Amino acid sequence: MLVVLDSILDALLDKSVLGYTALGYQLRHHPPIEEDLTGRVALVTGATSGLGRETAIQLGRLGAGVIIVGRNREKTHAVAEQIRQRTGNPHVKAEITDLSSMREIRALAARVLGPIHLLVNNAGVLLPERSETDEGFETTFATNLLGHFLLTNLLIDALEPPARIINVTSGGMYTQRIRVDDLQMARGRYDGAIAYARTKRGQVILTELWAQALRERGIVVHAMHPGWADTPGVSTSLPRFYKLTKPLLRTPAQGADTIVWLCASEEAARSTGKLWHDRKARPAHRLRRTKETDAERQALWNELASLSGWPGSLSDLAESG
Repeated sequence: MLVVLDSILDALLDKSVLGYTALGYQLRHHPPIEEDLTGRVALVTGATSGLGRETAIQLGRLGAGVIIVGRNREKTHAVAEQIRQRTGNPHVKAEITDLSSMREIRALAARVLGPIHLLVNNAGVLLPERSETDEGFETTFATNLLGHFLLTNLLIDALEPPARIINVTSGGMYTQRIRVDDLQMARGRYDGAIAYARTKRGQVILTELWAQALRERGIVVHAMHPGWADTPGVSTSLPRFYKLTKPLLRTPAQGADTIVWLCASEEAARSTGKLWHDRKARPAHRLRRTKETDAERQALWNELASLSGWPGSLSDLAESG
């Protein structure tokens, strides 16, 4: 009876923004994550604050070796030391890389020889105005989508099965469809929230494409969205939203809970290519107008491969290793 009631409550929360809040998290009653990840190695991007930092802490507490990736050398090394002290886990390493730079991503992939068992693609930005990197890419697109596309493909052969790739997306992606003809929002008025949501939609599409290509290699790929969490990214990028919703926001630990659960739980290893929120698989689309065609999915892959300079195809990923 309790299971049925919990299922009904979850379904009701899933149809309401209340499910994105701290109360939504609390009402779903998640048991603690107690799996032993000793001997596993996780690489977490955007790990110096917010969800990435909390994910690294929790994975370290479960015994995993953790490679945290950040842009600022001093801050990244300081956070690595903080995690070592908080978890008592000496196997925490800092890597300095700007995820908007394809050049730096290639250098990172060359340094990380593996084995890697858990890859958490978390780094992300939401900018109020359009800007470009020194390589000529729109910054939000480069950081949130193009950079993780390149990093993941370069690290595939370093992933030791059974391995997992977790892509941290956003509930905002439910409002947008992919626009392969304008991935960098160069046309018309730039809207930072829309640019962000489109990159997050792209992450979900890549999750499904990678999952299909990597299934036979024993690599599980999932995406998740954390709901509304109180992180520096939200307070800086969405100050008005942050002010209005602050009492409702999840803690970073609550926001990161499903990331850690996807890395550790046996249940998450039984499927691949799904979108999760609060430890349950959710629909990838809630609006018909956001759905993409198979041709658009392939076009997205081809465009990301061309822009990033990664020459491989999905079939190449399935066959290499």
